[in-house]
Amino acid sequence: METWYFLAGLFLFTMFAFLVWAGISKKRTEDRLDNPNAPKSSLAKDGPGPNPVTAPRHDHA
Repeated sequence: METWYFLAGLFLFTMFAFLVWAGISKKRTEDRLDNPNAPKSSLAKDGPGPNPVTAPRHDHA
């Protein structure tokens, strides 16, 4: 019976930790979307484009 209490507690703690992490992540994302000075993603249509240093190369020898 003690094992079930331990597993239930572990489950509840994990779910609570996940919800806290998701809430913080959501807040950070919304803050970034509201910030007009935030840099655009390189994948965005109006973004700076891929970084030429890290972009994959298609050299055909």
